[in-house]
Amino acid sequence: MKPLRNPQFLLPILAITAIMLIPSCTGAAGSMDGMHLDMIKLPPGFTISMYAEDVPNARSMVLSPGGILFVGSREDGNGQVYAIVDENKDNKADEVVVIASGLTQPNGVAFRDGSLYVAEISRIIRFDNIETTFRNSPSYTVVDDTFPADTHHGWKFIAFGPDDKLYVPVGAPCNICLRDDNPIYASITRMDPDGSNREIYAEGIRNTVGFAWHPDTNELWFTDNGRDWLGDNVPPDELNHAPQSGMHFGFPHWHGLDTPDPQYGSGHTASDFTLPVQELGPHVAALGMRFYTGSMFPAEYQKQIFIAEHGSWNRSTPIGYRVMLVRLNGGQATSYEVFAEGWLQDNGNAWGRPVDVQVMPDGSMLVSDDRANAIYRITYGG
Repeated sequence: MKPLRNPQFLLPILAITAIMLIPSCTGAAGSMDGMHLDMIKLPPGFTISMYAEDVPNARSMVLSPGGILFVGSREDGNGQVYAIVDENKDNKADEVVVIASGLTQPNGVAFRDGSLYVAEISRIIRFDNIETTFRNSPSYTVVDDTFPADTHHGWKFIAFGPDDKLYVPVGAPCNICLRDDNPIYASITRMDPDGSNREIYAEGIRNTVGFAWHPDTNELWFTDNGRDWLGDNVPPDELNHAPQSGMHFGFPHWHGLDTPDPQYGSGHTASDFTLPVQELGPHVAALGMRFYTGSMFPAEYQKQIFIAEHGSWNRSTPIGYRVMLVRLNGGQATSYEVFAEGWLQDNGNAWGRPVDVQVMPDGSMLVSDDRANAIYRITYGG
């Protein structure tokens, strides 16, 4: 099957017959109850349930070896980081603990050797021995406070790679611009766990808020958000593959497979850059992504990519607000298809916005939602 290229095909087709059950969500939404989850459509055999409620602005997730789910947020000035505990192991959170507050958009979280790393706008901080101290207002150490302070695309997803380096993206501080004054903009950097030896791994990346490494090849894959104000259907968001350092993915000169930028594209061709493996929907705000490595889902999902699409903010017809599946054959994408949808209503309002996905040890998959302030659990069978 060829990758899908028709943006109109990507518009959600929602069969929602109980709109009156869903409150208006034009602003921040509160907690949800189970009836909202009845609106989510999944492939046959899959079920969605509530894992955690009352997790304000739930964003990126990481699971500790002890089974504590740590979750970041994107609030500015009063950003919080949470520890979500399932004490009785019934696959539903028993407690949501605020481990830190007053931070600046602490979106990204990563775990290594007993320590939780948190990414704010301009710095990386570390909470040591966090599995035993999370209830006691733990202190932190500053790992690196030299990242740019721009809030435009300043929030960060972070993760440790197979090379034991911490990968930290730096988004473009604009919709479209070329900042030759500081090459760290529009890149993915990596550093040693103590913050030393920071370098640019990949460049030409407008804003990635999700990446992961293939479980077999250990090669990096990442989502990237396309620029705005070229129309409803141009350009696409992207799924990219960076098997080695030093690759350039086009921003601000080139978008998607075949779209030169009207301001910065002159003199460039597609061959100048590494093109996306898969064009995603236009303006869908593709964020967190993971390779499925569990054993619960059918074999056809093994080592395939799940992507949380946060949803468009300025498209005349909203799109996104769903979880997508990209199927791979080797290093090539063979399809881009809806896995979970229903957060976007057929009247154009959305009661939820998926942000990140996390595969759990039992093979289930969690989905965070920063509009509904919730985390869901998707299971198969049983």
